[in-house]
Amino acid sequence: MRNRYVLRQSLILFMAAAIWGFAFVAQSVGMDYVGPYTFIAARNVVALLVLLPWLAFMERSHGKKGGQQAESDRKSLIFGGICCGICLFGASVLQQVGVQYTTVGKAGFITAMYLVLVPVFGIFLKKKTGVKVWTAVGLASLGLYLLCITKGDFRLQKGDIYIFGCAAVFALHILVVDHFSPLVDGVKLSCVQILTNAVLGTVMMFLKEQPDAADVFAAWLPIVYAGALSSGVGYTFQIIGQKGMNPTAASLILSLESVISVLAGWVLLHQTLTMRELAGCALAFAAIILVQLPGKKT
Repeated sequence: MRNRYVLRQSLILFMAAAIWGFAFVAQSVGMDYVGPYTFIAARNVVALLVLLPWLAFMERSHGKKGGQQAESDRKSLIFGGICCGICLFGASVLQQVGVQYTTVGKAGFITAMYLVLVPVFGIFLKKKTGVKVWTAVGLASLGLYLLCITKGDFRLQKGDIYIFGCAAVFALHILVVDHFSPLVDGVKLSCVQILTNAVLGTVMMFLKEQPDAADVFAAWLPIVYAGALSSGVGYTFQIIGQKGMNPTAASLILSLESVISVLAGWVLLHQTLTMRELAGCALAFAAIILVQLPGKKT
């Protein structure tokens, strides 16, 4: 029964990674029309428009369970959603700024280093991580290196520091979600997280950029995809899928977005993969399989 539950949660997390992998195309196209803060604000408004009707439908279907929600649960929901939203917003901004000063391959690899940072940060939170998971982390790191980094091209640049900061904040985001997802409803937590993102993005948009309605309408397709699927569905799947999962195992599955983004470019944009990149894909998938194999009962 436990293995079936883990498989279901893993599939949910994989669907989130697949959505995010294809979203790289939408984000790249969207940046041709609007600034990063405008894009972040717009996509999260779209995400709210998708999630709020879903939340209303769930509330109507399930009814008010046990009367009104307890005050402690409401505080956990609001506080947890704001914490998740701040982490997610910080990671998104650092990634968008950093990618301007470094290559896409290096940015992809350094961002994916959150799968290494999650178990490292987890040590300070007294989370146990076995040898099997650490081995999978090593395989995934090597795979992502082969996939994203051109041989002989790993010089530290200004953007690399921003991207590493992004990876660190993403790792914190996974751990924060891991803490709050068992305490509150996943869809509600996602709504508060996205609302926080939308508010922060809107404030920064007016402070740092000069948004133009015509530019936003010109970028409507990538904004809708990134908002409805990547932010709305993807991050909700992450919160639901992480419930009851080891955060390191969850980060390994979510890191497949880097692999999927390359495969999406191969299929949709007819970009070819070298043997080195194919080997990276194979190692990354091997890491996911390894971490899902049942271990000895203690």
